[in-house]
Amino acid sequence: MAFQYTIDDIARLDSPALVVYPQVVRHNIDLAIQMAGSADRLRPHVKTHKSPDVTRLMLEAGIQKFKCATIAEAEMLGHCGAPDVVLAYQPVGPKVLRFLELIRKFPATHFACLVDDLSAAQAIAAAFAAQRMEATVWIDLNIGQDRTGIAPESAFDLYVACADMEGIRPVGLQAYDGHLRHSDLQAREAACNEAFDRVKKLQKTLRQAVFSEPKIIAGGSPTFAIHARREGVECSPGTFVYWDKGYSDLCPDQLFRPAALLITRVISLPDADKICLDLGHKSVAAENPVDHRVFFPDAPGLTPIGQSEEHLVVEVEPGHTWKTGDVLYALPFHICPTVALHERAFTVENGQWTGAWRTVARDRTLSI
Repeated sequence: MAFQYTIDDIARLDSPALVVYPQVVRHNIDLAIQMAGSADRLRPHVKTHKSPDVTRLMLEAGIQKFKCATIAEAEMLGHCGAPDVVLAYQPVGPKVLRFLELIRKFPATHFACLVDDLSAAQAIAAAFAAQRMEATVWIDLNIGQDRTGIAPESAFDLYVACADMEGIRPVGLQAYDGHLRHSDLQAREAACNEAFDRVKKLQKTLRQAVFSEPKIIAGGSPTFAIHARREGVECSPGTFVYWDKGYSDLCPDQLFRPAALLITRVISLPDADKICLDLGHKSVAAENPVDHRVFFPDAPGLTPIGQSEEHLVVEVEPGHTWKTGDVLYALPFHICPTVALHERAFTVENGQWTGAWRTVARDRTLSI
């Protein structure tokens, strides 16, 4: 492992623990701005870090626009004074009134949300019109993710309907292409361009219908470098700020560096070819197969073979020299849900544990 990740006073830090390296975070923020061409072209997603401290670093770097997934993340951004926030979610049920209250509570922040369904748009419009307010919305497009959104070919009527409603105002299109995970960059770019052509066609049709040109938010981390070369597009990567093993493997073309690791210790030696670590699936995202949840940069030959709530069993070579209490640094394959498992990330600078960044927005509710 590179020297800057080593914690000199590791004996003071209990495990398992999430640690973050502010110097690397700043490097990743600066690189994202460089790739996009300017801070104004970025609308980073805060779902990865959920941290006021990281948000402030982005604001200090000149980033003014943000994206989030929950009302709590949006409220965190409001507390930080973020000027422009898109809730990348279609609020339904109680979330409509929570979204309205969010806007009331933070008048200095301009909030918007997504819509992809006429009835949902009507409910939002009715709630806002009743309060003599207006919600800014972006039409969420399904360009292959098949998770949320409306097909671009069907979205024209929804955009027009929203434009005619009292209490709601459409301003743009969101096109998330997180399904494009080709390891080959040329294949990823070709698929990305094909999907984005549908978005551009819709934008052109809306412009010809005498709408002011709808803005576009496009992409996530895998396609960030591709969308960053397009004119008139806001890019919304999220994972870049901490990075992880999964995207390091998938996107070697992007030179972000891991800024968050897990600290774990050997707690038992159950067999001649096994060790047990205190890194259960309460501490690291467990949606991948067990051998693709963490990677040990200092010991790449270690193979996780079993995990439970508080334990990770790792296969080692017979005759190994591991002892109980030994420390390992683990790089998560998926950092975003891993961060959400930790109430704080301990900061490390120049090899020293210097403090902690609270993962404030891992809670579903703050005050709204």
